[in-house]
Amino acid sequence: MGRRLDRMGRDRMGRDRTSRDRTGRDRRGRAAGRAVAGVGMIAALALALAGCGSGGGAKKDDEGGGGGKGGSTAPTVRLPSLKGEKLQVTAVWTGPERDNFGKVLEEFEKRTGATVDFVPSGDDMAGFIGSKIAGGGPPDVAMLQQVGVLNEFAGKGWLKPLGAGAKAQLAKNYAKGWQDLGAHKGTPYGVYFKASNKSLVWYNARAFDNAGAKEPKTWPDFVKAAEVIAESGVEPVSVGGADGWTLTDWFENIYLSQAGPGKYDQLAQHRIKWTDPTVKQALTTLGQLFGRKDLLAGGNSGALQTDFPTSVTQTFSGGDAPKAAMVSSADFAAANITQTRARVGTDAKVFPFPAVGAKSPVVTGGDVAVALKDGKASQALLTFLASTDAAKIWAQAGGFISPNKELDQAAYADGVMREIAKALVAAGDDFRFDMSDQAPASFGGKPGQGEWKDLQDFLKNPKDVAGTQAQLEKDAAKSFGH
Repeated sequence: MGRRLDRMGRDRMGRDRTSRDRTGRDRRGRAAGRAVAGVGMIAALALALAGCGSGGGAKKDDEGGGGGKGGSTAPTVRLPSLKGEKLQVTAVWTGPERDNFGKVLEEFEKRTGATVDFVPSGDDMAGFIGSKIAGGGPPDVAMLQQVGVLNEFAGKGWLKPLGAGAKAQLAKNYAKGWQDLGAHKGTPYGVYFKASNKSLVWYNARAFDNAGAKEPKTWPDFVKAAEVIAESGVEPVSVGGADGWTLTDWFENIYLSQAGPGKYDQLAQHRIKWTDPTVKQALTTLGQLFGRKDLLAGGNSGALQTDFPTSVTQTFSGGDAPKAAMVSSADFAAANITQTRARVGTDAKVFPFPAVGAKSPVVTGGDVAVALKDGKASQALLTFLASTDAAKIWAQAGGFISPNKELDQAAYADGVMREIAKALVAAGDDFRFDMSDQAPASFGGKPGQGEWKDLQDFLKNPKDVAGTQAQLEKDAAKSFGH
C-alpha cells in the first residue's frame, strides 16, 4: 500500500502534498442549449434541501449501498485482465478529491492488474494537455472540466471515440443529456463521471443562529441576511477570488436567474455580446455584494487573496468566531468541510442559491473522462468510470455526486449529498451547464486571462461595470473568433 500511495502522490497520512484543492471548477463543463434545471428540478432541489438542511447525516444502515440498484455488492461490469499494462491519468483534483479518486483507481488496478499513475494537471488543463500532445507524450486518460475543451480537443483529433464497452455502460446508466454532453458532432468521446450542482450556498449554522439570520430565498433577502450577520460581528460572505472560476459561478447564477435560460444560452455561445444590457444588470446586482467590503470576509482585497479551499474551510472553523458565515459553492465543498470539525447537515447546512429573478437558478458542472490514446486499458478505465461500481466508491467516500442514474442512492455518505444527487438525477435531460465551461478555454478556463481575470478585476473595482463589460466582450470576441 505504501508504494501505491507514493505513486498516487500522497504522503503516508493519505493527504495530498499539493496545497490547493481543485474545484470542480467543476468546476466545470458545459453544453450549448442545455442548462439550468427547469421547474421540476428547482422544485425537487428546494424540497430536497429543505428536508436535509436541518437533518443529520445518513443512518448507518443506509450507508454502503451496492454498485447498482438494490444494494448488490457484486461487480456490475466485467473488465479485462490488464496485468503488466501501465496507464497514466490526469485531472485537476488535489487534496480530498484526489485522494477519493485514488480509491477509484486503486479498485480498477485491483480488478484488472494494471498500474495507474496519476498526474495532476493544475488548473490549466487545456494548456497541460496541449503541451503533452506537442511533446508526444499525452496521458492515456484525462478528466476534463469543460465541454468547450472536449469539443476543441475532439475537433483537433486528439480524442479517441468511446469503445463498445463504455458506450454500453453509458447507454445503460446515463440520461441522454449527459450522453450528449460527452459527444462531439454525434460521436461519443466522454463519460461524465463526476457532476456538481453549483447553485448552492453553504452556511455555518451556529453563526446564523447567533445572528438570528434565516435562510434567504431571494437576492434582497440574501443581502439582508448578510447585513444581519455583519452586525453580529461575523463577516458574512466568503469569496474565493484567488481562483477566478469561483467568480464566474457567482455571475452565472445571478445571470441565469435574472436574464433567464434563453439569454443564458445565447451569452454562453456568444450569440449576444457581453456589452448586452442583461450583462450590465447582472454585474450591477453582483456589485451589490462585491461593492460592500463589509459583507466580504477580509474585504475585497482579502477575497482576492483567498483560494477556493480556504473560502470553504474558513467558514466552518473558529467555533463562535469563524472568519465567515457562508460561502457560495457547489456540492463538492462538502469534501473541504470534512477537513474542519464541522458536520455536514448539522454544523454545515445548505440552501439553494437565492432567486434573483422569478426562480432560483440551478447551474451544473462536471468532469468528463476522455481517452487521448488508443488502447485496451484506456477503454477499460472509461468503461469502469461509466459503471455504478466506480461511482459507488467515491459516493461512499463523500464530497461527490454522480449523474449515473442507476447508482443506488444509499451509497452516498450522508443525507445532504444523497438528496442533492437525487435532485440531479431527477432532472433527467432538463438542466443547464456552467457557462464559462462552454466557452473556449482561452476565455472561460484559464487562470490569469479571459473571464477569470476580468471578474477578478471586477471584484477589485465593482463600480466599473461598463469597463468590465467592455473587457469581457473584447476577450470573448477574440476567443470565439466573432
